[in-house]
Amino acid sequence: MTFNSIEYFVFLPLVLALYWSLPHRGRIWLLFVASYVFYGWWDPRFLLLIAASTVIDQAVARRIHGTEDERRRRRLLCASLVANLGILGAFKYAGFFVDSANQAFERLGLGALSERSLAIVLPVGISFYTFQTMSYTIDVYRRRMAPADDLLTFAVYVSFFPQLVAGPIERATHLLPQFERPAPRPTAADVRSGGVLILQGIFKKVVIADALAPTVEAAFGRPGQAGAITLLVGVYAFALQIYGDFSGYTDVARGSSRLLGIELMRNFEQPYLSRRITEFWRRWHISLSTWLRDYLYVPLGGNRGGTWRTARNLMLTMLLGGLWHGAAWTFVAWGAIHGLLLAVERPFRQRPSADPDRPFAWRDLPAIIGTFHLVCLAWVFFRATSFANAWDVLAGIATFRGGPVDTGALALLALTGAAVIAMDLAQRRTGDHAVVLRLPAVPRGVVYGTAAVAVFVFSGGTPVPFLYFQF
Repeated sequence: MTFNSIEYFVFLPLVLALYWSLPHRGRIWLLFVASYVFYGWWDPRFLLLIAASTVIDQAVARRIHGTEDERRRRRLLCASLVANLGILGAFKYAGFFVDSANQAFERLGLGALSERSLAIVLPVGISFYTFQTMSYTIDVYRRRMAPADDLLTFAVYVSFFPQLVAGPIERATHLLPQFERPAPRPTAADVRSGGVLILQGIFKKVVIADALAPTVEAAFGRPGQAGAITLLVGVYAFALQIYGDFSGYTDVARGSSRLLGIELMRNFEQPYLSRRITEFWRRWHISLSTWLRDYLYVPLGGNRGGTWRTARNLMLTMLLGGLWHGAAWTFVAWGAIHGLLLAVERPFRQRPSADPDRPFAWRDLPAIIGTFHLVCLAWVFFRATSFANAWDVLAGIATFRGGPVDTGALALLALTGAAVIAMDLAQRRTGDHAVVLRLPAVPRGVVYGTAAVAVFVFSGGTPVPFLYFQF
């Protein structure tokens, strides 16, 4: 099993207590051991996978760096990519492709290729650390960086426990140097902001994501029996649930890392205040969207070659981005919707109103609402267990199907939605994710007290695993 929240917040102080009492090399050893204990707590057998990825990519990167023979460099890079994608494919997609092939052959009347499905346990976080190690090798191949000086430091970069199982997907050019040099002791401001990020992440996870989980299940569990209002509330609730869940994890990861003297990248920048789908992808899961851009979209040709080739490249990138999230055709459909929206929107990106860095203004509200609903449409396929499940949700909404309305769910959606809007607007206006620290003492105390009470009230239910642990 993975660490639950209580175990993690016992584990982290123990690591911190030892970490700052050790010299630099001792801290690296501690992070290595702590990270492997953290990951092995779920299933020790899968430590072999992360160790294999680490050893393969470090060995390949050093050999790439040590030769000027371009053919040999390309062969070494291909070997790394084949090894990483082979491991990822075997554990994440083998069963999916076997099942898909079986269904296709049965529809053609040729009989199934295999009499039973492959039941393979998916290692937690394999998609995240695989993309992280791949970017390292590619960057060394592109001569954007030199490989790590030693295997231990690189192993910590791959397995760093705060962000190991759900990101951000850190670039070696950003994170690796922080392990190679002694970490500066956090200042009082670092400790305060790190603590606020952790508390904010807990609030998002418990009070927003976990509290909305039953509402989401009520809509998607039996959509054929639910009314349009219940289904619509469920779709909106899932949009908030996945945002609270994933950005909450990122906040905890960034706050924990800051207490260790390590700075992780921002992975979310108020995505539901986006005015266009292009802007949404500049603000949602930033580490993945930039990874797909730099290592897939640009090598495919990017926006070079005209409108149709650009649309093709966008579509391929988002299809593979959808498949990255999970081995199901519903994830592919989710990626296809976003690819199509990005392609359709692209001709309008040069307009001044499309500038994603322009400050928020109330006149943007129609565009924000429209973009949010397009994102929610795609979320239906992301959350649905099958295409039939997705169609049932959409059909129930489109036909205004009658049915009972849970006023408690409506009230909870309104409260959590207001909390998300308030946090995001404050962060957007200040550019500060720990914006609560800017408040005077009394209002700040009210915010802390309200958040603490809310976490206490909503933490008594059945624990809900982080959604992105499954990816």
